[in-house]
Amino acid sequence: MEYAQCAEEILNRSIRMVDPAVERAVAEIIQNVQTEGDAALLAYTEKFDRASLESLAVSESEIEEAVAAMDPKYLQILREAKERIWAFHANQKRSGFVLTGTAGEVLGQRVIPMERVGLYVPGGTAAYPSSVLMNCIPAQIAGVGEIVMVTPPGQDGKINPVILAAAKIGGVQKIFKVGGAQAVAALAYGTQSVPRVDKIVGPGNRYVAEAKRQVFGAVAIDMIAGPSEILVIADGASNPVHVAADLLSQAEHDVCASAVLVTDSKELAEQVAQELERQIPLLERRDIARRSIDDNGKIIIADSICQAVEISNALAPEHLEICTDAPFDYLGQIKHAGSVFLGRYCPEALGDYFAGPNHTLPTSGTARFSSPLSVDDFVKKTQFTYYTKEALEPVFEKVGFFADQEGLGAHANSARIRFAEDQK
Repeated sequence: MEYAQCAEEILNRSIRMVDPAVERAVAEIIQNVQTEGDAALLAYTEKFDRASLESLAVSESEIEEAVAAMDPKYLQILREAKERIWAFHANQKRSGFVLTGTAGEVLGQRVIPMERVGLYVPGGTAAYPSSVLMNCIPAQIAGVGEIVMVTPPGQDGKINPVILAAAKIGGVQKIFKVGGAQAVAALAYGTQSVPRVDKIVGPGNRYVAEAKRQVFGAVAIDMIAGPSEILVIADGASNPVHVAADLLSQAEHDVCASAVLVTDSKELAEQVAQELERQIPLLERRDIARRSIDDNGKIIIADSICQAVEISNALAPEHLEICTDAPFDYLGQIKHAGSVFLGRYCPEALGDYFAGPNHTLPTSGTARFSSPLSVDDFVKKTQFTYYTKEALEPVFEKVGFFADQEGLGAHANSARIRFAEDQK
């Protein structure tokens, strides 16, 4: 674990240049999917996933078979997690409003759910049913008409059963066996099998992230997520075993993940560094965690916990833990963080799976201006205005004058012409 004297050493993590080779490869994939539709998806699935498919759609019998094969205990935990996630996000649902004036004018805003959204679920070395729940439950609460999921199959042409079970529990209506940039393209533009969606959400590798970047505009996206990260603020009374474990909970995600400890105690810093060396060899994903800690791990020794908070605000971490006896004393000082975990018995993993708040969070410092995934991500707002003649009459000339100042005579005329006859 490397020591850092100041936050500036890791602030440049958000400066990630797009790889031109990835950019070109993704652009070619998107173009082929637009041109060839399902044929391109089937060809790419055989090329990249080594799976030869006759159909892209997951059948209802495949879903039921996956659910039946699941460990009942795991199913029960998934259902309880759904209840907790639902209970939290239900509080985010908002209504429109209507304002009325004395002259009969009516102004308002409607909150309208999106008709169809697409959920990308990664395949690869790990399956994340938690991400399925975290993405589709807010969409359901928002009232989205249809949730479409895409995820790459294994070489046997099947989807990981736990992903299908989570999709069933979460309320996904359609599932397709396709991953990578080609899946993003299919959701953005539609094919013979995969319907076009209004928004794409969910994490993925750099090809998926680049595909989301390229299709943005044709379709909405949640965010372009970077590697996972955690920042732990811990005082000298913290347990170094717990702190090290929490740092590794993110380091095991990816070799590019970052784990940062900011503490006011040199003694704790040294103990955590030693504890990391003890725990890393015990992990199943030890090689990934080793590289993450070696390449991106930092320990920053601050003068005080208040200074540690300032450093955290400068870094705007995805996950922030405040390990002190009185963490709420500092919560109000946190300006930039995706999700905050308070106290000595609140590991970040609690939020990943079970507590209820969303785990799809802004990374790479984007918590300065972005928010966790929420019900708001699955709705749009439409304004409406109604004016009577009596309401327009006192203001039409002001509208005309304003338009004149911008050199837009037709705008001005559209307001004035309604009263031209009255002025003759």
